[in-house]
Amino acid sequence: MKRLPTLALLLWLCAVFYVGIFLFVGGFLLVRLEVNRTSTCADVLLPEGGPADFCPGRQRFRKAVILIIDALKFDFAHFDPTNTQPRPYENKMPVFDELISSRPSQARLYPFRADPPTTTMQRIKGFTTGSLPTFIDIGNNFASSAILEDNLIHQLGEVGKRVVFMGDDTWENLFPKKFHRSLPFPSFNVKDLHTVDDGILKHLYPIMMGDDWDVLVAHFLGVDHCGHRFGPDHPAMADKLTQMDGVVRSVLDRLQDDTLLVVMGDHGMTDSGDHGGESQKETDAAIFLYSPSPLFPASSSPSEPEVVPQTDLVPTLALLLGVPIPYSSVGQVLLPVFSPNGQTQGAPAGLSQGEALWINAKQVNRFLETYSSMARDIPPDSLSQLQSTFSQLSSQYLQALRQGQRPSPQLQASLQAYLTSVRDTCRACWARFHPAKMVAGVAVLGLACLVTLLVSELSFALAGEGGFLRTPALGGVAAGLCVAGGQMATQGYLEVSWGLCAAALTSEVLVLWRTRRVLTSGGGTGVCGRVWLAAPSLLTPPILVLLLRCLSLLSDSYVIAEGRAATFLLFSLGLYVPLRLNWDGLLLPPAPDPQKPPGLLPSPVASPSAVRRESGALLACVGLLVGTLYLSLSFHTCREEQGSCLPSPFLSPLARIQDSQIKNLQYGLSLAALAVWALLLRRWLRHYGNLNSSGGTVLAARWLLPLACVCAGLHWAVSSAPEDGFRNLAELISLAQEALPRAAFTLLGLGLLLLWLDPLTVFTKTRGPAPGASAPLPPPPPRYRASTGISPEAELHHLIPQLYQRMRLSMEDGRPAGGGAEDEGRPAVEAYGLGSVYSAPLVLLCGLLGLGLLLLHPEGMALAFLLLMLEMGALLHMHASATTLSALQGAHSGGFQVPWTPLVLWSLAATQFFHATGHLPTFTSIQWGAAFVGFPRGHVGTLLPASLVTLNTFSSHILFAVGCPLLLFWPLVCEVRVARTGGGGGEEGGEDAAVMEMRLRENPQQFGSALLQLTTRYLFINGAQVLASVCAAALLRRHLMVWKVFAPKLMFEASGFLVSSVFVLIGVALVMRVDGAVGGWFKRLLPESSR
Repeated sequence: MKRLPTLALLLWLCAVFYVGIFLFVGGFLLVRLEVNRTSTCADVLLPEGGPADFCPGRQRFRKAVILIIDALKFDFAHFDPTNTQPRPYENKMPVFDELISSRPSQARLYPFRADPPTTTMQRIKGFTTGSLPTFIDIGNNFASSAILEDNLIHQLGEVGKRVVFMGDDTWENLFPKKFHRSLPFPSFNVKDLHTVDDGILKHLYPIMMGDDWDVLVAHFLGVDHCGHRFGPDHPAMADKLTQMDGVVRSVLDRLQDDTLLVVMGDHGMTDSGDHGGESQKETDAAIFLYSPSPLFPASSSPSEPEVVPQTDLVPTLALLLGVPIPYSSVGQVLLPVFSPNGQTQGAPAGLSQGEALWINAKQVNRFLETYSSMARDIPPDSLSQLQSTFSQLSSQYLQALRQGQRPSPQLQASLQAYLTSVRDTCRACWARFHPAKMVAGVAVLGLACLVTLLVSELSFALAGEGGFLRTPALGGVAAGLCVAGGQMATQGYLEVSWGLCAAALTSEVLVLWRTRRVLTSGGGTGVCGRVWLAAPSLLTPPILVLLLRCLSLLSDSYVIAEGRAATFLLFSLGLYVPLRLNWDGLLLPPAPDPQKPPGLLPSPVASPSAVRRESGALLACVGLLVGTLYLSLSFHTCREEQGSCLPSPFLSPLARIQDSQIKNLQYGLSLAALAVWALLLRRWLRHYGNLNSSGGTVLAARWLLPLACVCAGLHWAVSSAPEDGFRNLAELISLAQEALPRAAFTLLGLGLLLLWLDPLTVFTKTRGPAPGASAPLPPPPPRYRASTGISPEAELHHLIPQLYQRMRLSMEDGRPAGGGAEDEGRPAVEAYGLGSVYSAPLVLLCGLLGLGLLLLHPEGMALAFLLLMLEMGALLHMHASATTLSALQGAHSGGFQVPWTPLVLWSLAATQFFHATGHLPTFTSIQWGAAFVGFPRGHVGTLLPASLVTLNTFSSHILFAVGCPLLLFWPLVCEVRVARTGGGGGEEGGEDAAVMEMRLRENPQQFGSALLQLTTRYLFINGAQVLASVCAAALLRRHLMVWKVFAPKLMFEASGFLVSSVFVLIGVALVMRVDGAVGGWFKRLLPESSR
């Protein structure tokens, strides 16, 4: 097998898929254009006129205290006196209701609606700049970069106000060197409920009592972290909300008369404590406004809003504090905090409602004109209509001023409607697309799928061609450089996207041209015929199932119910395997026809008992598959759209479970599943003789894996302990939560390293020469022909005695493979585990990776991972039994190629277990707690936590991708001895040997082509699904559910392909590493004279 050319071809195929994804995502998910201009008090907004132009001459408040309680949803702040049995998150903050009831002109509580994505960084950006986020902004939540747009913090500093911040360190990253004083605390450790809050409380009250501040911002994180860790319906949430109620009361006691108090949440949370999406539970937070002096009308007025958008906070605070509204804000002032005539009883005079609306409208109109001159996002007709509306409103307002009248209520309502129209227009238009990049991405992905399919069908011809990629690679590089040079010459700057596009398309076209030459060349005539004859046969049930899945990605209903739909497709295609075998007459032995003479009957290829045995094994595996599919449905979580759905209880960490009996039961089941996982893996390796050697791989299987399992079990026990249950052992528990998972990861990492350095699991044993010496010796073992590779004795059922004739064949020394026994003076060699030498490292790799990935999940997912392993085994044995049944009755075509059916089943199983491990293609389902397994105190950077969350999210993709080569090896591992009847008998000639994976060494070119075909088919199946998601997002980009369903599905599908392709290459690389090690083992074993 030519390892490097095969690996290079696979890397190139993955690279062109990556380029296509990069191009399409770059055109589909664009960040809106940022206007890097700032407002100043010297700005003159057209049309001129009015007593207050941009900066008001009088400020309503001299100071402000802004308390941000992260994830303070409206349900947490609302008090219902009729609720006599409140849940843990209800009626725990009565301070708001008390103030509103006793001081109605000084306090208000509103629902505070966020724009999705509802992640903390985007929310801070929204309520400080007044701008709207875009979909791609959610990717920046791991690494917050400084805000460059004009914002409220910058404006406060420009007018000399001293801003003091304390709390979530995200603010420090967003506003570097913008604060008069900053006290940040690490925010990413969602398991830490108290560090940030306690740090704030240590400094909050002393700073308030001093005079070295004008605006104080405190961002509490305990409520949000409690939701992530325990969910809202937990006693810990009641404690946190009660603590926040006390904080608000303490701040009220220290509040001065000229100070505004704002208490607000940045987003809400779901019933599971998560956020990030656009459901109402996630977007609806709470905002409470209070002033020691009268601020609101004593009774409700028509201007009272039902819901306050978060962007409205920016212009409201700016005008109340006497600073310019940030340049890019599209928010609307909150009218109730401004009096109708500008006079407030017992308080300094401020802006009237009409003046506030006029300043707000002029600022928004200026931004609209500036933005429309820099970008072409806003449709011309919408822009023209908005400009015409503002022109009419400005004329009416100025006319009223010249006549000495206040703006009429109708004019104020029209100004509000104008501001709302601008915001709605911007929200609709800032989903900007780049059609050229989207088309280029679809073209690159489409050609990549076509090329991958052709390579898979031409694998036998291409596996032996070393220079197949040379011309396409050079052509692609040349095309990319030409495009880059043309850009620099004509535009003066380089856009990498188009250079990559040119390189990918050119190389793909050249590969198509090279495959055409292979098809039309003389040596490839047979291949040509097979390929073109195979084109109609591609429309088989497995390909039709794949096509159905791809087409279904155009339906939002299918994407929402994808977990059950994938289970149904997997179940249907699994049943197709025995039905097709039965249709072809291969499931049962052929029945003799009594009407025909015995001489005319064809001799059966195998005994009926062997056929029945394999048929029984196949049906048992189908039953196991059906059982695992049914049980795996118990581990699904729910989308927001699935109203009556209840998430699996196994998704809750043990620390969240309050019933001790249920907690102990779930812990016991998890431990049992973990033990069965390790036991099955060890039994399989021992069964095939792969635990006899003293190499590093056997060390990993014998000792490192069990020790890692022990560490995992202890880690689960420590993590499930309640925080208040073992106060005396708190430090020891904290140390164990950090040390145990790290020890498990270290053991697994060491095992993976040993597996790569020494992948052979073969134990070699030499046997002395034939008896003839004077000393009595035990009877010699049976003599074997050169074609026999396994002893008939039961104890050697999985032992391959390799004679020198067999080894010469494996080394391709050219000698005939025919008869003859061993030479009298030459020792025979028995090699334990040689029959599964390729599959054993892959099985161990799946076991080690599986345990590491399980540690990143909640404890209850151990049962789901056990089902995953059983399902993998069922699919592998179904494929092996189907292949064996075809071979037993002479229907197998020969060679090692893997049909489409097991590959489509394998890919569907990866998707099905993505859902069966508690994941969904939504951002709210991301299990952020995985980032803190072994790191309870948080991280310094963002690379490691992002990697851990990625491994957690795509665990099923990883395991099925890295185990994909097992589909090639399993029929050989499970091959059985077949007693042939008839045709040239003789005892020795009448039995065929199950030499298992050594057949691959005898046919290196077929081995290489089969491995290449297997990998390219798997890449094609996954690439076709990515192409379908891309087409769905492109065609339905104006669909109502595009940002809620199709865009997240595209991101998860593309990310899943990236992860799968990387790990399938790792699996192939390990196979090549083992192949090289086996070749070296034969060279060391054979004496120099025999070679």
